Amino acid sequence: MAHLVEVAFKGNRKEFFLWDYPDPPPLNAAVIVDVDRGEDLGYIHALGELAQKRNGGCSHGCGTSLPERKALRLATEKDKSISKELAALNEESRRKAMERVRANSLGMKLSDAEWQWDRKKLTLYFTADKRVDFRNLVRDLASMFRTRIELKQIGVRDEAKRLDGIGRCGRQYCSASWLPELRPVNLGVAKEQRLSLNPSQISGACGRLMCCLRYEHEFYVQSRKRFPKEGKIVNTSAGEEKVMAIDIFRERVSLRGVEGELRSLALTEFREETGRALRDSGAVTVPAEDDPHTDPISPEEISPELMYTSEHAIPALRTMAVAETPDSKPQPATDAEAAGKRRRGRRGGRRGRGGDDGSAGSS
Repeated sequence: MAHLVEVAFKGNRKEFFLWDYPDPPPLNAAVIVDVDRGEDLGYIHALGELAQKRNGGCSHGCGTSLPERKALRLATEKDKSISKELAALNEESRRKAMERVRANSLGMKLSDAEWQWDRKKLTLYFTADKRVDFRNLVRDLASMFRTRIELKQIGVRDEAKRLDGIGRCGRQYCSASWLPELRPVNLGVAKEQRLSLNPSQISGACGRLMCCLRYEHEFYVQSRKRFPKEGKIVNTSAGEEKVMAIDIFRERVSLRGVEGELRSLALTEFREETGRALRDSGAVTVPAEDDPHTDPISPEEISPELMYTSEHAIPALRTMAVAETPDSKPQPATDAEAAGKRRRGRRGGRRGRGGDDGSAGSS
């Protein structure tokens, strides 16, 4: 059975291949893989269960299906030396291509160049603000390098991923190290996390909002559900207070009283005070534990209709219909009740009669 492997290439580019041998290759081993119209050299990035998981969750994965291309063999020392020679030619090729870009007066920036291991293709990655017509440029580059040329436009986040670097946190870029897919980040996630809206403080090296704002956003959303909303008026043991701020990391709530005094409570203390104030206000009547004629009521048995406060009127009780049991028999009506029903029926009938009936009765 073929093994699924993930192979990493230059610029943090990764693809999935099949290893059609009994034993899987070692991790980080150099392998020669089958690519479009040739062969290329890469390094084993993941295999086994991790490769299966990444195949279904990465943007470059195949989902539930398996890739069609295969990893041909392990790379030899000669293959690795050829790859090192190509790494030195990549920067030189990028500079020559940039000269042709200036000669054609094209509004594009060449970020990186990548030679295929067999030198049958040269891929140039560029960024541009607008659509670029580079047909003349491709012809010039093909005649210069005598190989197949591929120009690929990428975004600024992909450019940072290819070039790699160290972020303001002191660690490698998330997009280049572990982030499986680059997604757009809007300003709303920064507002939800109560961050500064200064672009210089929340932007990454690419000039866009930092990728970490997005995958941390879910943590903030789930954590805020445990806290009251800021600006809400709550009843505590000190009376009515306004929620000024919350600290989800230290689990504390800042309150301001009517007279302007500020205090900070732990989340557990805040819940105890609000629950005690709710019981003292009479919103929920719970029988005393020492009353032998009543049983304590659990929170699940409290009806939502009884969850009112002193500021709202007590809701009216609903009229409940009692179904008849098989043992219960209908009681017969008395003669006076039966006569009354018959008389009301006759009077109602006279009122409903037409004019002809009334004239006939008067004659």
